[in-house]
Amino acid sequence: MKIEHYIAQLLYRYQCVTVPGFGAFLTEIQSAQLIENSHSFFPPKKMISFNSYLKNNDGLLANHIAQAEKTSYDYAVSAIEYEVLSWKKALQENRTFSIKNIGTLSLNADNNILFTPNEQTNYLTQSFGLSSYVSPAVKREIVPTLRDQKETVVTEKEPIEFIPETRTTSVYLKYAAIFVLGLAATGTIGYPLYQKQIATETILVETAVQKQVQNKIQQATFFIQTPIPAVTLSLKKDKEIVAKLPYHIMAGAFRSEANAQKRHDQLIAKGYKARRLGVNKNGLFPVLYGSFPTFSEAEKEKAKIIETDNPEAWILIQTL
Repeated sequence: MKIEHYIAQLLYRYQCVTVPGFGAFLTEIQSAQLIENSHSFFPPKKMISFNSYLKNNDGLLANHIAQAEKTSYDYAVSAIEYEVLSWKKALQENRTFSIKNIGTLSLNADNNILFTPNEQTNYLTQSFGLSSYVSPAVKREIVPTLRDQKETVVTEKEPIEFIPETRTTSVYLKYAAIFVLGLAATGTIGYPLYQKQIATETILVETAVQKQVQNKIQQATFFIQTPIPAVTLSLKKDKEIVAKLPYHIMAGAFRSEANAQKRHDQLIAKGYKARRLGVNKNGLFPVLYGSFPTFSEAEKEKAKIIETDNPEAWILIQTL
């Protein structure tokens, strides 16, 4: 889950948005500015800064994510922890990390976090629709005083007699009016036909895109050519214990239920506490290596599975 979108939403409404375990983004209102040298005008805006010492969870971000995603508060907290781990890993490996529409984080020589805000986004709602403006230089004209003006001599000229001239209306104006009326009639009839053609081509393009998406899903599905008959196993587990294990290591998703059962039996034979899930919204049968109460335990087990059994194993964060 990408949480930067929800952080940006909260920055429009609050002065402090804390990311638990990472730091807090603070805002300060800056008045409108005028730079005389470049004749530039800038509207009021919110200046964003970062404080790495404010790490305690105040519940603001987690509650907002839970309401937006229609999920539980605990799941939102787990999603934030997972995203923070990826941010810290990116900083350690690349020494810099960018958060969309917020700014760029980087590490200095002492491994302290430096923050450079994104100047393109203005989080002040009162300035919505306003942008910077560069005005051309104003040219001022010096008006001379009465003392500096010279006297001008006005001479009267003889009046000019105006004799109106009658002209005959050209016959070509009639043909021009007929031609304009013809263009208007052609546009009235041709425009609906043009709109209908555009709608037809749009439907054809959307149909082709849907076919390509379905082909990609079918090509990405892991399918075993020689399925064995389905074997029904009864697993007796305490529902309360399973509900408290939100971190799961995925072994694969199968379009055939028999293939999912075969993979499940293989993992059980290898000593894993494998589980099978019901069919998902894509019509696939997921199989798990096992479930864990904390992310650190799941991450540690995933590393072992990648080395010994499946290099493409990954962690699913979901309360099943």
